[in-house]
Amino acid sequence: MTFSLDLPAVPSALLALGEPTHGESAFLQIRNEVFASLVERGYLSIALESDRAAGLTADEFVRGDTGVTLDRALAEGFSHGFGSAPANRDLLLWMREWNSGRPASERLTFHGFDAPLEMDHAPSPRRHLARVCDYLGSDRFAEIDDLIGADARWSDPAAIWEQGRSIGRSADAQRLRVIADDLLTDLHVWAARRPEGWQAARVWATSALALLRYHAEAAAPLPQDARFARLAQVRDALMAENLLAIRETEAHRGPTLVFAHNRHLQRDPSTMTVAGTDKRWFGAGAMLGSLLGDRYAVIVGSLGASPALGIDAPPASTYEGKLQDGTDLPRYVSAADVGPADKRSHDYRYFPLDAATIAHADGVLHIPTGVDPVTLADRILALLDVEQLVATAENGSPEGAWGDRFFFVGPDRRQPFATIVEHDVPGFDEASQLDRPGVFRLNLELGRAEFERLFGFAPGDFEAHRDSFDFARLDTVVPHPGYALHGFASIVMPGPQMLPEIDRLLTVAHARAVDRHERASRRAR
Repeated sequence: MTFSLDLPAVPSALLALGEPTHGESAFLQIRNEVFASLVERGYLSIALESDRAAGLTADEFVRGDTGVTLDRALAEGFSHGFGSAPANRDLLLWMREWNSGRPASERLTFHGFDAPLEMDHAPSPRRHLARVCDYLGSDRFAEIDDLIGADARWSDPAAIWEQGRSIGRSADAQRLRVIADDLLTDLHVWAARRPEGWQAARVWATSALALLRYHAEAAAPLPQDARFARLAQVRDALMAENLLAIRETEAHRGPTLVFAHNRHLQRDPSTMTVAGTDKRWFGAGAMLGSLLGDRYAVIVGSLGASPALGIDAPPASTYEGKLQDGTDLPRYVSAADVGPADKRSHDYRYFPLDAATIAHADGVLHIPTGVDPVTLADRILALLDVEQLVATAENGSPEGAWGDRFFFVGPDRRQPFATIVEHDVPGFDEASQLDRPGVFRLNLELGRAEFERLFGFAPGDFEAHRDSFDFARLDTVVPHPGYALHGFASIVMPGPQMLPEIDRLLTVAHARAVDRHERASRRAR
């Protein structure tokens, strides 16, 4: 199924979709479905909270560059470790598949819009300036290299968090900023002579300047309690600058979907409690909302529970509690339809909704719960006469299967109708890449009729169709890579938007198991 949004009445150049926390895969999975639906409506670009210069590598993969493998795109094309998220793998693959065979003007584009920064440190600008010099054929890199010196003196976390430790306002750093600005001017001089690769070179140049600006701010003589808010403000300003540049590039092709933490996208000021003190600053969304007006629309993310992050269901009186509304399915709600409620407590795993954020948003995307093996197991155990076996050392299961779950009807436990597995079987069942952190797979025995209805061929014909399936893709019903011949299908890491289809398929598999158990009981009698 595809999860779609009711877009704001006024068409926007930038549609921002926020998440209230990092680490809950459900938001990324639904983001992928939202983007797929928006592409059908004219969106040709997506921008993520990730380093803009690094994103050039991911975009090369998306555009079909044979020199960039998927593994390289994930390792080098994202910052903050986001390349390890399985949903980001799926996003790149889907975009590449969409682009295949289409003219350049209709191809999807991937962007990062963050500066090349991490929360606790910022690197030297050496790599960025080297790329610009290579493009220009400039002989200035020897001077740049000497001025930068050891990278460690830039990337040391103390340079960010402790006053007086940053070299960002030293004579060498100031000289580097002048050189970086000169190189950016040279780029524009070269634009008419060498347009190929110019846009990427400009990204590297502006990223180098962003780094130098950030290091200069880190070196400002600010009291310790003011440093966090000031650096957060500067980072968001760099994000806003990048998004405006992305829109300059994409304006003639259609609107852009932006995905990031709510704090970067919301129109109202952002807040965070640091060392017991509330810090307040204007995020990128506040800046863009002011500059773009109704050409910027924002849908903030809301979360009920997250088993993966250890977040329990919200109190009924909170905004999140009222948005649950007795359903476990994600839903979009216009911000105007969200009534008053209490603010949920904040414990650093989740940034709760509040009245100001909702009042300045166009809508809210609420996800009642993330899905993990326990969530699915509870759903299966709610069916009549179902028993569960969890593989452990105590019941003699092989170590490679410990934690896997098997579901039966009746006590004989001869044939499970459903399983939830979290491990590859080396040499036999590795196509789903279950060795990725947090990844699991639901397997269901559907029988010949339902299998053929889903896939268009009988279980016995599976091998002839094997190569047409990506068994590692999330949220997709595919034949089981090892047991398709026996009528099994599987879904890797299904998100909450798939629960209705999972319930339907469980009904099919459970009914077959009940029938099999009753026939066995009659034979025994």
